[in-house]
Amino acid sequence: MEQYMYAGLWIAIGLVLIFSMAKENKIFILAGAFFLVLGGWWLANALLPEVDLFAGGWGIALKCITGAALLILTAAFVKEYRKKSAEARRDDEEDRP
Repeated sequence: MEQYMYAGLWIAIGLVLIFSMAKENKIFILAGAFFLVLGGWWLANALLPEVDLFAGGWGIALKCITGAALLILTAAFVKEYRKKSAEARRDDEEDRP
């Protein structure tokens, strides 16, 4: 039962990121897609008890997908952070007499 709850949670988070947060920044579509994949992975693991999708080759595949998503999302966050910091500094300089 717990696995279905986690699957539902990951899917709900993915849908919220895609449909609510994507208006703010398009990178949330990728983040939401990752959570949908994660939710599907948990659901498949719950529906296929004879196969442990978190171990062996399947576990390695999930770790690679997770690592790639983290690298892409981190790079996008740093880029956006630097852009907003530069804009804030520019605004501060313009406000000074």
